[in-house]
Amino acid sequence: MKCLILAAGYATRLYPLTENFPKPLLKVQHKTILDWLIDDIDAAGKIDEYIVISNHKYAHHFDDWAKTKTQKITVVDDGTESNETRLGAVKDIQFAIEKLSLDDDMLVIAGDNLLDFSLTTFVDYAIKKQTSCIMRYYEADEKRLLKCGVVTIDDNDLILEMTEKSPTPATHWCTPPFYYYTKADAKLVKDGIASGCGTDAPGSYIAWLCTKTAVHAMEMPGHRYDIGTLESYEKVQKEYKGIC
Repeated sequence: MKCLILAAGYATRLYPLTENFPKPLLKVQHKTILDWLIDDIDAAGKIDEYIVISNHKYAHHFDDWAKTKTQKITVVDDGTESNETRLGAVKDIQFAIEKLSLDDDMLVIAGDNLLDFSLTTFVDYAIKKQTSCIMRYYEADEKRLLKCGVVTIDDNDLILEMTEKSPTPATHWCTPPFYYYTKADAKLVKDGIASGCGTDAPGSYIAWLCTKTAVHAMEMPGHRYDIGTLESYEKVQKEYKGIC
């Protein structure tokens, strides 16, 4: 299984911290955000390669970081150099698939979020379901719902519908940026793009995919820390205690 790490954004809301440095390599407590994620995932022993998808501006920082790790880590430079020219998450995923000729099941994660639970729980869930899968959590705040991917599910976690940033969300089930693609479904990313699925938000591919095949949504067993602003970064520095 491969783990694709989405790290090609420019994190403009965190300037000046990220003006010349990637957000996933910012430290929280004594470890980078990426170290928290990878060290957790690697404990399960199911990932044989981690693929960090970066923009050109920050790629050398990830190259330097990868040299300090014991896991097999490949850094893919998508060639973009500004927020205005970014490819978007879905096109970045397809870029990596084509560049590395990937042909495997994939865990696809945002490289700038922290969790207080182990992602290995999600991987085990997806393997048991034998379908592509996402996670979901209940979001009570109506305003936040407008900025999220939102799913409608049945009693067996099967996604009946998913929308990205809908002005009229159908439920309160939000989707964080952590995904599992089966090998077969990873091959359909190109078709999703060609069919007109959104390409900026990573969940847009799942919104398309769930209209073509079964996709399940596991209820998130803990909390996610989204580091989007200087204020949220300062807050997580104080509050984050690691994986429970």
